[in-house]
Amino acid sequence: MPVVVVESPAKAKTINKYLGDDYTVLASFGHVRDLPPKDGSVDTDADFAMKWEIAADSKKHVKAIKDALAADPNLILATDPDREGEAISWHLREALAPALKKGAQVSRVTFNAITKAAVTEAMANPREIDQPLVDAYLARRALDYLVGFNLSPVLWRKLPGAKSAGRVQSVALRVIVDREMEIEAFRAREYWSVHAVLATPRGQEYRAQLVSYAGKKLERYDLANEEAAHLAVSAVESRDLAVTSVASKPASRNPWPPFMTSTLQQEASRKLGLGARACMSAAQRLYEAGYITYMRTDGIDMAPEAVMAARDAIKARFGADYVPKSPRMYKNKAKNAQEAHECIRPTDMMLSPDRLNIEPEQRKLYDLIWKRTLASQMEAARMERTTVEIGSADAQVGLRATGQVMLFDGFLRVYDQGTDDDEGEDSARLPAIEQGEVASKRGVTPEQHFTQPPPRYTEATLVKRMEELGIGRPSTYASIVTTIQDREYVRKDKNRLFPEDKGRLVTAFLVKYFPRYVSYDFTADLEGELDDISSGSREYREVLRRFWRDFAAALADTSELRISEVLTAIDDALAPHLYPARADGGDPRLCPLCGAGRLNLKTARSGGAFIGCNNYPECRYTRPLSGPEGEAMGDTVLGQDAQGLEISLRNGRFGPYVQRGEATADAPKPPRASIPKGWEPAAVDLEKALMLLDLPREIGPHPEDGEPVQAGIGRYGPYVKHGPKYANLPEVDEVFTIGMNRAVEVLASKPQRGRAAAAAPLAELGEHPEGGAVQVLNGRFGPYVKWGKVNATLPRDLAPEAVTMERALELIAAKQAKGGKTTRKAPAKTAAAKKAPAKKAPAKKPAAKKTAAKKPAAKKAAAKKPASETAAKDAPAEG
Repeated sequence: MPVVVVESPAKAKTINKYLGDDYTVLASFGHVRDLPPKDGSVDTDADFAMKWEIAADSKKHVKAIKDALAADPNLILATDPDREGEAISWHLREALAPALKKGAQVSRVTFNAITKAAVTEAMANPREIDQPLVDAYLARRALDYLVGFNLSPVLWRKLPGAKSAGRVQSVALRVIVDREMEIEAFRAREYWSVHAVLATPRGQEYRAQLVSYAGKKLERYDLANEEAAHLAVSAVESRDLAVTSVASKPASRNPWPPFMTSTLQQEASRKLGLGARACMSAAQRLYEAGYITYMRTDGIDMAPEAVMAARDAIKARFGADYVPKSPRMYKNKAKNAQEAHECIRPTDMMLSPDRLNIEPEQRKLYDLIWKRTLASQMEAARMERTTVEIGSADAQVGLRATGQVMLFDGFLRVYDQGTDDDEGEDSARLPAIEQGEVASKRGVTPEQHFTQPPPRYTEATLVKRMEELGIGRPSTYASIVTTIQDREYVRKDKNRLFPEDKGRLVTAFLVKYFPRYVSYDFTADLEGELDDISSGSREYREVLRRFWRDFAAALADTSELRISEVLTAIDDALAPHLYPARADGGDPRLCPLCGAGRLNLKTARSGGAFIGCNNYPECRYTRPLSGPEGEAMGDTVLGQDAQGLEISLRNGRFGPYVQRGEATADAPKPPRASIPKGWEPAAVDLEKALMLLDLPREIGPHPEDGEPVQAGIGRYGPYVKHGPKYANLPEVDEVFTIGMNRAVEVLASKPQRGRAAAAAPLAELGEHPEGGAVQVLNGRFGPYVKWGKVNATLPRDLAPEAVTMERALELIAAKQAKGGKTTRKAPAKTAAAKKAPAKKAPAKKPAAKKTAAKKPAAKKAAAKKPASETAAKDAPAEG
């Protein structure tokens, strides 16, 4: 039987169902080879020769494929239809070459959807591996390695606390930092508008806005303050108004195009609250199950047969009026868009979401895709927009009322793209209004407004911006957005992305010393060259030679840099952010504590940076980079304790704290306590300082065993403690007031850990194919699937009661591929396994262990590679 290889076990199972017993379908679990994380993996002196190695957790998958090829030498590579999928096929062919018999046939098949028709057609039309696509992958992987492996150490040496840099990761970070700088430089401008509630002679009210004043058109900033606004209000109130014109014009709205990767991520974020990674994970499951077409694409065109199927579905569900006379065609406007693939669409247009028995998150995403696809081929929405002009007889004031009436909902019956903007008054309904009739005033009011800074990016809008700039590709968006958060360069708060101080420092460093390589245009042009390689019009080694020549020179220019020079340069670059202008016009760098020293950027021994006075140690003023200017913080004596030791309030590199006494030779580290979050340092007096320094506080003996119960503030916040058991408290202040009854209640509500009696399974799924029960349990970190010694945590979107045996086996396999514990076989197999080693010489056992221990780097790299197809393909992406 020919051996068919795909990326994931879920995909393998679906395809095997279509192909039947005539084929052996196996999963590679993503990439099987990668560049070792060490120097020389890309040899720049040997024309960029690349040294690959099979990851430790991939060896068993490769072996399984080799074993299958022993029975039938014909190999069919059916990985995904994109550049990354082509690369996986190439890696598999290279890794399996020694196992292929002479004359063995290796073919490549691709399908945009995992349906029986698509798979059958693909199997009937095999092809060779597309070498230009592979070359584009090789160039991309080499570039990412050369940038990451050579630039990251420069950051470590020259910028303490920095973690890594990447060819696209650093540019995406710059996009966020640049937006934050725009927001900080923004100065709000005040302006006013005037609105009136008017009524027709029949008593029907409507709302109008002042659009002309003193006989001329009113511009946005003409009413600059409250005084001007009230003068305008008086002008309207003192005049009789009448309707001067009523104009109604037909209008229409065309539907949005079907989804591609970036627009799907944007809508999933806006409507479902899904981040880029969660969106792509759910889409991956839908694709593997055969419900949607391939989800990594920047194409928005649809196959002709799919268009006709969509039109048939629309007619059947909504009637012929909703089907346009001719099919709609869409063209991508994104920079560097590759339209080799279809849009993201359902494989069966008649399959509505309510008919799918899948996880809730997947169903919601499918519903979004299904509706968007049908809407893209529906008739336009038709409406009537009405504009009413109202004015005074002397033409000194003019108002306008607008509204619209929906005549035919068209595609809006199914779907409308989400937006963060208010539709305003244009969407209001107007009563019947006739030209020349009196407009009675029911109220005239001024409204104050301020111009708003540009909004911070969300994951979705960052992806959109990257797409507009031509940075990254559909297969890399999710991993890039995730990486800059994992590196702690960016934090997400209420779905918005904020650059951390560490991210600002890295960006400032790269902009100063490597400006070309964090340039938007350069990165986009390089993506264009990679596209040229994939089309066969450019040679990939030539691209690498040209890039490396200039990049190596830039690296050499930083070799003699001192950390002090780097900090001075970054200090100057970030000055507007670090030292904002003072209200009194004074020097923003003047130390607010001593009044003589100047503030500058300093590094902490533990990494990171802070702002300090250059008069240290005479002046001990410090503050975090992102800390408020506020009051000067230095050593402030609060008083003395009962023993006469001085209690002081101080500010360190990690924030404000209180201290008892001074450091001495006998006590180099006097008692200290950090000021808890939520406490204002200026409000800390002697009493509060002593309360903090006296922690942990003993509440009393526990009523059951007499062991002391304590309350304190630890690494993870306020807590109560009884023996080895800790339980968190919701508020810091409760540490000082909590009594025994409340403490016992909090401790009792904390889930038991350690060697407590095992909780009853949430579900018993049955017997694993290799023996042993498969259960769903609730653990310390949430629900998980258990088989033998393998524990696989459930995804957040998967409820315990929704877990099937099929899904459980996928999670178990993925956990094993990540380096999970060895499995526990069925009793019969275990007994057989125990007998087997007796046939071998005992001396060979330690040798095997020693050999395995020789490759820690490979194991470490392999552990980072997720088993799922989505994550596995994202792993080698631009970092």
